[in-house]
Amino acid sequence: MKYVVLVPDGMSGLPLEELNDRTCMEVAHAPNMDMIARKGVAGMAQNVPRGMTPASDVANLSILGYDPRKYYCGRGPLEAANLGVDLTENDVAFRFNTVTVSGDRMADYSAGHITTKETAVLVELLNKELGSERFRFYTGTSYRNLLMVRCDSPEEAEVLSKVRCYPPHDILDKPVSGHLPKEPALVDLMERSKGILRGHDINKVRIDLGQNPANMIWVWGQGKKPEIPGFEDSFGISGGIISAVDLLKGLGRVLGFEVAEVPGATGYYDTNYEGKAEAALDILKRRDMVFVHVEATDEAGHNGDIKAKIKAIEDFDKKITGRIIGALSERGDHRVLLLPDHPTPIKKRTHTADPVPFAMCGRGISPDDVTVFTERSAKAGSLGLIKGAELMGLMLSSEFGVSDPGHAEKKVTR
Repeated sequence: MKYVVLVPDGMSGLPLEELNDRTCMEVAHAPNMDMIARKGVAGMAQNVPRGMTPASDVANLSILGYDPRKYYCGRGPLEAANLGVDLTENDVAFRFNTVTVSGDRMADYSAGHITTKETAVLVELLNKELGSERFRFYTGTSYRNLLMVRCDSPEEAEVLSKVRCYPPHDILDKPVSGHLPKEPALVDLMERSKGILRGHDINKVRIDLGQNPANMIWVWGQGKKPEIPGFEDSFGISGGIISAVDLLKGLGRVLGFEVAEVPGATGYYDTNYEGKAEAALDILKRRDMVFVHVEATDEAGHNGDIKAKIKAIEDFDKKITGRIIGALSERGDHRVLLLPDHPTPIKKRTHTADPVPFAMCGRGISPDDVTVFTERSAKAGSLGLIKGAELMGLMLSSEFGVSDPGHAEKKVTR
């Protein structure tokens, strides 16, 4: 038996007036995702437990079968794992974004989706000007990078790991001064970065080209060394992961997954969809399960771009879902789980903690009455609302069946 988990990040959302009270999922042409719903069962998953921040690390822990309330460690340590940065008990790992500030306003959480090549030059400069035995900067992917802070004791590290930090995508167009962390050393680092980055040639060229400059760093998503049991030890099967972002790849490494490196996987609209699909099928030659994550749908939500989000959904459907489902149909026994990790509604331009639609099909799964994969249709699915962390066990269960086929009130179509 082979298992596939398909995660178009942030794909779900809210109805939009511009789309005649429909969501991007409802408008997008997605026949392959619809087929999963039609041949299987659907429902809604609460991936973000009550009271937790609706972040990708929280939500994807749930999808992989780990209760975030028990295993959450913060985003930074997972990204460190992918970058090969070892943490000691005195270390705290922060994500830092290269951002664009305009006056006191957070203008762009990604500095115009700056390239990794450009960021690497800026990170080298940051280490030269701000780096020390206490602070060390590491290049990640595009605007997503890593700051390591070495504390004097485990107790100090524990305190620093609890400091309130704001994700920059949550404060777009809001005052920077009102959302700085309550830690003077971090604020000093962020403020000093503005003077270092503002006049760099890379930013001068970006401005000349009409692109947003990376004129400040923004630290957030911190945590200490993760303590998460391996996936094979927990579930008895081997796994692999496909993603462009360090967060998901790092989570995969912590869980003992095979982590694919896909050329051209950018974490943006231009990512190599086809390469990701082929890498997933290649992993299935050696592993029992593959987890396929695409960031483009989430980025479109953060950018508030309706057309880009619809296109990203359609690209995911055609180039990843269609390719993988087609190949699996020739390979025999399999199950597929499809769901976003969290919603990223166009109007909100950030994550929400609302439940997400999911669909699951494959061997031993009898179809319910849902025939399309959308937010509204999944609410009528036979599995109702369940905790996200229960989905993995459900997919792997040999006793799987539709627990209550009568739950669906009617067949749902577009």
